[in-house]
Amino acid sequence: MTLPKESKIYVAGHRGLVGSAIWNNLKSRGYTRLIGRTHAELDLLDPVAVRQFFDEEKPDAVVLAAAHVGGIMANLQYRADFIYQNLQIQQNVIGESFRHNVSKLLFLGSTCIYPRMAPQPMTEEALLTSPLEYTNEPYAIAKIAGLKMCESFALQYGCNYVAVMPTNLYGPNDNFHLEKSHVLPAMIRKIHLAKCLNEENWEAVRKDLNLRPVEGVDGQCSQEEILTTLSHYGITPKAVILWGTGSPMREFLWSEDMADASVHVLLHVDFTDTHAPEAKEIRNCHINVGTGIEISIRELAEKVMAETGFRGELKWDSTKPDGTPRKLTDVSKLHDLGWHHQVDIDEGIHRLYEWYLLGVNDVRK
Repeated sequence: MTLPKESKIYVAGHRGLVGSAIWNNLKSRGYTRLIGRTHAELDLLDPVAVRQFFDEEKPDAVVLAAAHVGGIMANLQYRADFIYQNLQIQQNVIGESFRHNVSKLLFLGSTCIYPRMAPQPMTEEALLTSPLEYTNEPYAIAKIAGLKMCESFALQYGCNYVAVMPTNLYGPNDNFHLEKSHVLPAMIRKIHLAKCLNEENWEAVRKDLNLRPVEGVDGQCSQEEILTTLSHYGITPKAVILWGTGSPMREFLWSEDMADASVHVLLHVDFTDTHAPEAKEIRNCHINVGTGIEISIRELAEKVMAETGFRGELKWDSTKPDGTPRKLTDVSKLHDLGWHHQVDIDEGIHRLYEWYLLGVNDVRK
């Protein structure tokens, strides 16, 4: 099915990394009846509030891009939050979409759903074939439940619910929190701050911390306070210390590419397109979204160092976990459905660093 331009589309998580990009992509295609609510306006953990929202708005289609996300450190420390909050969001939004006869739903998951030692590149058929990566197991289980909800509603009730599983994402509106963000934005911020310290550019350091304080430390604090706090995160004038060994291989996808793939699936791919019609057991109907190209964390860090111009040293803390050794997606299914990525990692790092610097500068104007 193709959604008419007058369709009312609810984008859950429209202020987030992917949700904001999906919102802009839909607008650029002429979809103007878009609905978004901030967390302050609608708590997706509250089933009563979510039902009331659907009663009032009656969307024709839903994009579920809202989720509780974070990096390795956050996933390790807040395991209950990751499984509970994501299950609750999915239960509420997918359940109300069904009750209100939403014609199309797109669910966004993550490739962390796949086993730690899944054969590479990971096809959709690798799901549930062996144990998950321990560090993000609660989040992965929640996302598996979400895609299985979509699959099950489609099989039992004929709902047109499709799930996409993006690889590691980065791009405009990314989260640069030093503890809770994903690897690439955290890496960019750490190396940028180290560069500023190395060059004794305290004006830039203070601008950065005024925009995004770290543990209550902002640009108004003393140099000693700032140096002590940043060193806790491996940021010093002479070196940046990153978690692990740098050996894991990762795949990265520009968020606006992810948005374009998501909208392509929303508008042109139905649940019936996601599996062979003659299959006796219909499963693994989700769609991987990525580039099909991997890079080591060490090489990624070296690219960021070159982009920022940091002349210090790059060090690795091997006492910290690496996570899954490799996590490369097989995107053959997506390619067969008519979509390919456009932005490679070098261009993406350049764009994201420029966006980051613009955000830091703009906030003080």
